[in-house]
Amino acid sequence: MTQILKKKVPFRTKSLSGLTIILFAGLLFVAAIPVWGQTITEFEAPGSGTAKTQGTQTGDINKGETMVGAYADSSGVNHGFQRTVSGAFTTIDVTGAGTFMGQGTIAASINTGGTINGHYFDSSGVSHGFVRSTKGTITKFSVKGAGSSSGQGTYVGLINTTGTIAGRYVDSAGVFHGYSRSSTGAITTFDAPGAGTGINQGTIAGGINGSGTISGYYIDAGGVLHGFQRTSAGTITTFDAPGAGTAKGQGTFAGGINTSGTCTGYYIDGGGVYHGYQRTSAGKFTTFNAPGAGTGNAQGTTGVEINDTGTISGTYADSGTVFHGFSRSSAGKFSTIDAPGAGTGFAEGTLAGGINSAGDISGYYLDSAGVFHGYLRTP
Repeated sequence: MTQILKKKVPFRTKSLSGLTIILFAGLLFVAAIPVWGQTITEFEAPGSGTAKTQGTQTGDINKGETMVGAYADSSGVNHGFQRTVSGAFTTIDVTGAGTFMGQGTIAASINTGGTINGHYFDSSGVSHGFVRSTKGTITKFSVKGAGSSSGQGTYVGLINTTGTIAGRYVDSAGVFHGYSRSSTGAITTFDAPGAGTGINQGTIAGGINGSGTISGYYIDAGGVLHGFQRTSAGTITTFDAPGAGTAKGQGTFAGGINTSGTCTGYYIDGGGVYHGYQRTSAGKFTTFNAPGAGTGNAQGTTGVEINDTGTISGTYADSGTVFHGFSRSSAGKFSTIDAPGAGTGFAEGTLAGGINSAGDISGYYLDSAGVFHGYLRTP
């Protein structure tokens, strides 16, 4: 189960009651469909391709319901986008981004003030970070030590309210390292204790809260995943979720983190099954499985992000490896998210991404033709 770019259990209605169709800038539809006490609004970014592996993938959402993500056009080139609560789209193409399949621009995260961060792939397939201000000014950056071959370079995670970014870079040996970048451009790099130093090993930072505490995971020399938190002062605490497997490709993944320091994520057990969890700043774990989650290899439950009320967004794969989004309240109540247009075959379905303070969730779904589409879910 992966996040952008390339993520819930009872019956859902596919009623078209309340359906609205709007034509805008060529290719765009918006379908607002009530589904069991929630509304799912499906949309396409203008210019999205309509073939397999093309289309719209939505990542993060802020308090004002502005979302960011990326779409792949008919040539497979990525373009970042911003979508406001009114449905207005702005395309984001960073100067220097490549124009071949798999290259281009990806908008990854947006904070409350509307500042966007992301990364772009140049014509050599190297990744570089960027920040886009509310006025549209784009500042590009690359972490010192980042490699310059295809697949290497600088990648971003989330951005907090002060404009500090958490992310990772890949060096010339293919090793991952974490970093933070302040709103003034100061970059601090770090490696979690125990992180491996071989190819596809090392430290991956992703989540960050308002105080600058970063959540992430590292891959050790044996290929096992372990979670960590790093304070703004540089103190790193590593952890393993109860039940996490200890073989290569297993272990603990840490995702989003809220103001109180509670993070969410998932662990992979000894049988290759995924399970969600939340971990408080004091180190207390609560593990969970979404109703309907499969129990086979590469099936199960993943936590993605958590807001300040303790509501978690995530995805589960059922016994047929079909994806379903979900929200989980702080009391442990689950609500399933199935976009009406989502496919119901293997590796198809609905995936949940960001969650804001109101519990609105952004995400995307994969239809039966293998095309991606964005959605907004409001409770």
